Amino acid sequence: MTYTRTPQQPIGTGFGLHTTAAEVLEGIDLSGTRALVTGGYSGIGIEMVRALTGAGATVLAPARRPEQAREALAGIPGVIHGELDLADQASVAAYADEVLRGGQHLDIVIDSAGIMACPEQHVGPGWELQFATNHLGHFALVNRLWPLITGGSRVVSISSGGHQFSGIRWEDPWFADGYDKWLAYGQSKSANVLFAVELDRRGADHDVRAFSLHPGAILTPLGRHLESEDVEKLLSYGSDGKPLMPEFKSPEAGAATAVLAATSPLLDGLGGVYLEDCEITPVANPEGRVTGQALGVMPHAIDPDEARRLWAWSADLTGLDAFS
Repeated sequence: MTYTRTPQQPIGTGFGLHTTAAEVLEGIDLSGTRALVTGGYSGIGIEMVRALTGAGATVLAPARRPEQAREALAGIPGVIHGELDLADQASVAAYADEVLRGGQHLDIVIDSAGIMACPEQHVGPGWELQFATNHLGHFALVNRLWPLITGGSRVVSISSGGHQFSGIRWEDPWFADGYDKWLAYGQSKSANVLFAVELDRRGADHDVRAFSLHPGAILTPLGRHLESEDVEKLLSYGSDGKPLMPEFKSPEAGAATAVLAATSPLLDGLGGVYLEDCEITPVANPEGRVTGQALGVMPHAIDPDEARRLWAWSADLTGLDAFS
């Protein structure tokens, strides 16, 4: 079967900036659906879990701190807890083995957990922490769980407008020449987009489609390491040099684009694209913007050759490739 790339252009979903996850799910019955949401116990992740279970789904919500997750998710029915540290490949393997033993198909996987602009740290064989957590942990998880994903599922990779800060730093991915927390974050977020591009190409023949997205500007614990100059770094600037202040979303609206990517029939038969504000967003101009509030997606993040190269490298680093 020949793979056809979905155009990176809006399709007219009818949803927008302030659409909530519950609104996206109106009229959609997820009874019998099983989803896995990483980072599902705080920020926009907990709103994804709340919306999906509210529509009838059972949601696996693994966490690095399971007891904290149990407390946060208490009262939300249909949640299955587990322990998962995405920065630790052994933890990813242990959690995946636990899920595989259950043998139940996963209809939705949302890779939502992540860290942003944290102090320099290296894990495992020397991997930079943000790349190890945001990309390699999710790459390993999806590849290990592939037997339960293949056949009619969607995988959603949560990226960020921060992918504009950096593509994959092939010459110095681990920052041996000096650490920059924003370049490290940008590299990991570009990897999230490229992962979805290549997973969609590989998975389409197995009836699995993949999407990536920018959830929007939301005040969540993700920004716990940020200082005032960091906030300034996140602002976009107009032609007059003045900052274009983002319009902040509620966590419920911040979860909406991921829920749409995971469930909406509007995206049936599509995949490999990057969404923003509940819509496939256009490719950004060189200044990293489309129009108005929308940031768009930078060409480097949806380059199919870069996506193939990243997949091969990630498979080499983790020793995992479900398609080999």
